[in-house]
Amino acid sequence: MNKEFLNVIVADSDENTLIFFKNICKELKISIKVQCFHNGIDVMEYLNNDEALIPEIIFLKYDLPQKHSLDCIDEIKGNVKFSNMVTAVYSEPITENEIEDIFVKGGNIFIKKPDAFESLKKVLSEVITINWQYHTSGLNKENFILKV
Repeated sequence: MNKEFLNVIVADSDENTLIFFKNICKELKISIKVQCFHNGIDVMEYLNNDEALIPEIIFLKYDLPQKHSLDCIDEIKGNVKFSNMVTAVYSEPITENEIEDIFVKGGNIFIKKPDAFESLKKVLSEVITINWQYHTSGLNKENFILKV
């Protein structure tokens, strides 16, 4: 697969986190187009629109307002048009049972959100690079999971 850029969606109610994500993506060596949403309803309305550009990866804050990330994952995994999309959930520390629920629902990646910008940059760089490799190599994303 020959892609010019990676499409990424980030859903988080915190504007500072969205700015962090955008800035980190600008600094990576991979061309990335980032779209940001402030809640689960808006991101799912966008994705379910026939005109939507389906991203290769979506980053969802665990406790999204208006529609929880687990509800978004249910909807994403229930629609075949999203079958090539990798779903990453990030959060401040949550319980192991909550992390397990993310993977059971069909999430591919869980990220324990670091506090420092440089740590977040390192984690996102790794996740995006690994995801880019999956999308450009034709590897099977059905059984791709990662806990960072």
